[in-house]
Amino acid sequence: MNRYLFRFVNNLKIRWKMLVVVLPLVLVPLFVVGTVVGWIAYRQAQLGITKASMDDLDHLAHFTVDLLDAHHRQFQVYQEDKKQTIHKELATLANLAYGLVETQYRQQQNGQIGQAAAQESARRALKRVQVGETGYIYAMTTRGDLAVHIAREGENVFNERDEDGHFFIRAMCQAAKMAAPGQVLTIVYPWRNPELDVEARQKMVAYRYFAPWDWIIAAGSYLDESYEDPAAERKAFAALKERLKAKKVGQTGYIYAMDRKGTLTIHPEAEGQNIYDSRDSDGTPFIQQMCKQREGWIRYPWQNPGEAEARRKIVRYLHFKPWDWIVAVGSYEDEFYRETNLIKGRILNSLGWISLVVGLVSTVLVFLAAKVLSDPIKQMIETIRAIKRGQTDRQMQVNSRDELGELAAAFNRMTSLLQRNRELEANLAQQGKMASLGVLSSGVAHEINNPLGVILGYAAYLEKKLPEDDPNFRYIHEIKRESKRCKKIVQDLLSYARTPQPELASTDLNHLLDQIVEFAANHTDLAGVKIVREFASELPPIPADGDQLRQVAINLILNAGAAMNGKGVLTVRTAREEDCAVVTFADTGCGIAEEDQARIFEPFFTTKERGTGLGLAITKQLIELHHGTIRIASNPGEGTTVTIRLPLFREEL
Repeated sequence: MNRYLFRFVNNLKIRWKMLVVVLPLVLVPLFVVGTVVGWIAYRQAQLGITKASMDDLDHLAHFTVDLLDAHHRQFQVYQEDKKQTIHKELATLANLAYGLVETQYRQQQNGQIGQAAAQESARRALKRVQVGETGYIYAMTTRGDLAVHIAREGENVFNERDEDGHFFIRAMCQAAKMAAPGQVLTIVYPWRNPELDVEARQKMVAYRYFAPWDWIIAAGSYLDESYEDPAAERKAFAALKERLKAKKVGQTGYIYAMDRKGTLTIHPEAEGQNIYDSRDSDGTPFIQQMCKQREGWIRYPWQNPGEAEARRKIVRYLHFKPWDWIVAVGSYEDEFYRETNLIKGRILNSLGWISLVVGLVSTVLVFLAAKVLSDPIKQMIETIRAIKRGQTDRQMQVNSRDELGELAAAFNRMTSLLQRNRELEANLAQQGKMASLGVLSSGVAHEINNPLGVILGYAAYLEKKLPEDDPNFRYIHEIKRESKRCKKIVQDLLSYARTPQPELASTDLNHLLDQIVEFAANHTDLAGVKIVREFASELPPIPADGDQLRQVAINLILNAGAAMNGKGVLTVRTAREEDCAVVTFADTGCGIAEEDQARIFEPFFTTKERGTGLGLAITKQLIELHHGTIRIASNPGEGTTVTIRLPLFREEL
């Protein structure tokens, strides 16, 4: 991307790059200062006026709520007091009616009159009592049969419902039967008399249960009949609404209130209308949002009839909990932003384009300065540090034809020559070592194998002659074991020094590993170790030397068994990844120390007490002869995973 966007700049000489970068850094601040000063002046004026205006709206909204709350408290407290008084009076009447019925019942018990006469006498006495303007005393059984009533005597009202749909008679009957002796119960419910009332009114009933006759004796009255001068409250509230409607907010703003259903309860022009579904000029249902959130700020575009375009309106609204009203105070923003708009116009007209151009130029040129000057130098420094750490294959990127590009190209040529020379030296040294090691190994093998053969022969002869309980039997056994170990060391040395080229043939890797696992499972080092096979069925045959891969697999499996010390799980897994066959040996053994992992493939390096240090070196050598790779990942105490990658196809040279 840098080549295409900055090709012109990258091909310039350093002096021209410096001119292109430094010159704007001198000119740009001159324009930026003017823009910043003008913008700050405008923002401060706007923020100041905005804050003052919003504070006024917030103060007026809270003041309106306080007025409504004061009115509510003035009359609500009075009504609550009267309600308590009515409750006491109705309870007293219920007790008096209960006492009258109880008197008639005693006369019945004394034999002075019969039950029917006693109930009739009580019935006449209760009907004569009037409670308030339209209240009365009545009695009914727990089944809802009206035993005493001024208009509906004899009817069953058990399934009667109030205006809210509640079975209030059932509730009274159930509560009466469960009441304690002498307990007066109370119920309040909305009720509308079809002959007298236009809308439902709250009715309070105090009642007591007279068990001998199964009568519920009740005294009821409408609450509003007991309040003194309700017209005074309505008159005071009407005066308060007129004061609120007359209050102007700015030039055309006003105060209004609505219930949670969107019906306007206070409004200068549309009081009583439902505006719940009203939408602003953008089609947003802002009234629904206000009703749902109940409190906050809202801005919306609104166009009044006769106006050419919509104006943005800001409204502060609060929730008046006692009546569940939304109280709102709104004003058009342009009415209190008038002065700031004048300032804004003057500043933006003079500095708008300058700020835009200067900002774009500054951004582009600062970006150029960073990319053109910093990136090449930074990349060079990182490359030099990497080469210093020994990564001689690192190259610098050449993206330009200036002095830095020429320097990078020359440096890359130098590192390439150094890398090539180092590889040649390493190869020559390795070939010399291997040649010397081969000559040495041949001589050592010839000189050592013959005496070792004699020693092993005599040791085997003596071992057969001596009984196992002979004290010398153990020494003969040790001589034989250590002689075999010496012979293996010589053989490993010969294998490492003169590893033959693999004889490639089409090899089924899964079948080969399955045979090796079956063979290795019987080894003493793997006693107690669980071997899990996870072979990929889609793995095709690969070109490989089966004997050499067998040596690799056995070596890795025995190493894993020694690391697990007779307990653990060894997982042998195969898979296909692109053009490679992947073989994984994962054990749950003791792992390899972090400081030893870098040297694990070095010849003669071992962490075992009796190891030669050639097993993994030979393993790596065999894998590399197959053009493959081997990697070891290990966490001390958790286990080791060896991953081998072998090509599925062998390119012929």
